[in-house]
Amino acid sequence: MAHALTRLLEISPAPGEPRRKNWDEVEYLLGVRLPADYKELIRVYGGGNWDDYLYVLEPGCPNESYDLVTWAVQQAEDLEGLWEFEKKPAELAVDEARVVPWATTDNGECLYWLVRPGFGADEWTVMVNEARGDRWEHFAASCTQFLASVLAGELRSALLSSRFPLATHEFRRIGAA
Repeated sequence: MAHALTRLLEISPAPGEPRRKNWDEVEYLLGVRLPADYKELIRVYGGGNWDDYLYVLEPGCPNESYDLVTWAVQQAEDLEGLWEFEKKPAELAVDEARVVPWATTDNGECLYWLVRPGFGADEWTVMVNEARGDRWEHFAASCTQFLASVLAGELRSALLSSRFPLATHEFRRIGAA
């Protein structure tokens, strides 16, 4: 976990003052504990845009369009409605398995944590859903490991833009709209 954050800091320095969050309140609203690597990512970087494409959601984000809690509620409702007509990914066939969003893209792809019974938050892995379709990918990585590996060019997603990541990385913290 710390190794992935160190790699991100090498890719793009942190943009200023750390962000403080009331994680107990956020986790209460979501109904789950969140991974430690995500909390550290938000503390160091805040919610932000990587390479003008991928947006990491932040609880209490200054731009409400990228608020983690709002996204989690909305995506849960949208997916339940969608799965009345489309097949759920195999990873969600287990009772009480669900996904919780942690990032999105400017094309509309959504990146989720795979939350499964018997797995603690620090064991959650990443799932990517295409923007306007039913294709999903599963990656055995934490959100920070996934982000660092994608930006370093070590991991590729068939669903994310072929233009991502950029050769020269850029991080912009999300500010008020």
